[in-house]
Amino acid sequence: MQNLVLNVAQLGAGLLIGRLVLGLLMAAHGAQKLFGWFGGHGLAATGGFFDTMGFRPGRLFATLASATEIASGLLVALGFLGPIGPALMVAVMIVAAVSVHGKNGLFAAANGFEVPLLYGAGAAALALTGFGAYSLDAVLGLQAHVTPALTVGVLAIGAIGGVANLLARRPQAAA
Repeated sequence: MQNLVLNVAQLGAGLLIGRLVLGLLMAAHGAQKLFGWFGGHGLAATGGFFDTMGFRPGRLFATLASATEIASGLLVALGFLGPIGPALMVAVMIVAAVSVHGKNGLFAAANGFEVPLLYGAGAAALALTGFGAYSLDAVLGLQAHVTPALTVGVLAIGAIGGVANLLARRPQAAA
């Protein structure tokens, strides 16, 4: 019995570390775009970049993407609202993987989709395992309401949202 208690504590600590790293880095990534913090380009430059990728109006899409990254990151870091934060993260990472990184292959060294894949997979894994004992969901008693079916459904909605964003693109025709 003592090993079981130790394992539950270790599991909670491991999930806490994973949530904090993944969530806070994602929130910081969004803050780079939205506010220009942490060496980021800020909203004006990010909006212009979104325009060049066919997301018009670029500033609106950049604002929504940045806010989604910040919100998803904070929800994951806090372990709050079950699969909602991970699903939002999956959505923005699908868009980033396809629209920004997909043409460059897999690895980050060539600006490939490795990093968005890691963020998305990490978010999905956290949604499927739950946030653990050291989360707001646990403290507030919300974990009992998160069923496997709900989790899969919310993750599916996130993936569909990412694909819908990609379908909203209007790339410029080659001259």
